[in-house]
Amino acid sequence: MNKNDLISAVADTSGLTRGDATKAVEAVFDAISGTLKKGDEVRLVGFGTFSVAKRKASTGRNPRTGEPMEIKASSQPKFKAGKGLKDAVN
Repeated sequence: MNKNDLISAVADTSGLTRGDATKAVEAVFDAISGTLKKGDEVRLVGFGTFSVAKRKASTGRNPRTGEPMEIKASSQPKFKAGKGLKDAVN
């Protein structure tokens, strides 16, 4: 399922127009992204938790030349599925 499929499913399930469903899905994505950008987590009970993990700077190797290179510290988004989602899948 891609973003357009998700928008169609939201529109069909909720009875919203496709335009309103697009705005709703975009608003949810923007809210999650904005919260993670601030360093907070988004906890959706029964579905899962979106959080940010900090990765330290490290030294790696260029696979082509084998020379050492610095890898900058970064923040990575993470998702941990909740019990309700795990049960729905299994």
